[in-house]
Amino acid sequence: MPDQSYDIAVIGGGIVGLSVAMEMTRRFPHLRLLLLEKERLLAQHQTGHNSGVIHSGVYYKPGSLKARMCVEGAAALIAFCEEHGIPYEICGKVIVATREEEIPRVEELRRRGEVNGIAGLRLITPEELREIEPHCVALRGLQVPGTGITDYSLVSAKYAEIIVAAGGEIRTDSKVIGIVSRDMEGVLETTSGAYGARFVINCAGLQSDQISRLAGSAPEMRIIPFRGEYYELIPERRALVRALIYPTPDPRFPFLGVHFTRRIHGNVDAGPNAVLALRREGYRKTDVSLGDAMAELTYSGFWRMVGKYWRDGLAEFYRSLSRRAFVRELQRMLPELQEKDLRPGGSGVRAQAVRPDGSLVDDFQFLCNRNMLHVCNVPSPAATASIPIGRAITDMAQQSFHLNGN
Repeated sequence: MPDQSYDIAVIGGGIVGLSVAMEMTRRFPHLRLLLLEKERLLAQHQTGHNSGVIHSGVYYKPGSLKARMCVEGAAALIAFCEEHGIPYEICGKVIVATREEEIPRVEELRRRGEVNGIAGLRLITPEELREIEPHCVALRGLQVPGTGITDYSLVSAKYAEIIVAAGGEIRTDSKVIGIVSRDMEGVLETTSGAYGARFVINCAGLQSDQISRLAGSAPEMRIIPFRGEYYELIPERRALVRALIYPTPDPRFPFLGVHFTRRIHGNVDAGPNAVLALRREGYRKTDVSLGDAMAELTYSGFWRMVGKYWRDGLAEFYRSLSRRAFVRELQRMLPELQEKDLRPGGSGVRAQAVRPDGSLVDDFQFLCNRNMLHVCNVPSPAATASIPIGRAITDMAQQSFHLNGN
């Protein structure tokens, strides 16, 4: 028997789970809501390790859910930060082409961005680029003036504050270790006790596929973790970067490439690379979980993915091992940069969803099974788009669970 029972349980205390719980308490104030987080604090994984960028939506395929939600989400997030006094800055960014073959890609990004409704995009010459980023060198660039920065840990803390003020409960140190269906109620067995819930929403991020399997669902994908490792510019050299400098992404590869990001608190990150992590939450090279590693290496989709991207993967791995190689990649955009200008920074782990055929799940993906809604894949720009994502997931839950508002 459960220790306590609720109407709605949300699994996962990252920014997506918090946004869903916030919207649920707003729309259904009469329902008892519980949010479960396995860590001692909220927003400790993807949310607390991301770049802090408020993305504009320039990269995403026109018409995709990511594109629509990113543009809408950026506006909603800025309004939220304004309302609640959370620091943010609209600093803009430049995407630069340093090779001839990248110039058409920059032009395509401008077209995509305009179709997605992003205002102010402008193709710029090397001279115009120097006016924006005096130390950056490139053949062509795209100015994206609406890109911003914030602190998503502070945003998440405010979401949590709103949830509790509206009557929702948040329990940390509560890892879900079993899910049992009993009559009209699911029982979530956790490290802090057993909790009953009529309806469950799985927003577990890096653990989302494992939670769905605990519940008896079989999503057509598996989470493969990739660690992104950063360096940080030493304080004396932060003036090399005014705002955000990104390379032109290779459309064949799912990651954006190493870039420079000025953070809301003044430091400047350089990176990340993208290397396979041998633990779901493996933030250090030495972090290894035998169970996680075996799950990755015995998954057919992993090896099919390797067959498609092995060259890019080897280059990323080499940059992870060689600081000099990492710096050479950064020097394509910032030739003045020297190895001595960098010191080790933080890292993050990206939950990359991979299908059995080795293809990468690029857009949001959801799975509903009876009284459970699984948020299987919510890639970047999930933090930027967290408010409309929370609304969209609540819409799905309302329809799937036949919930009545107010």
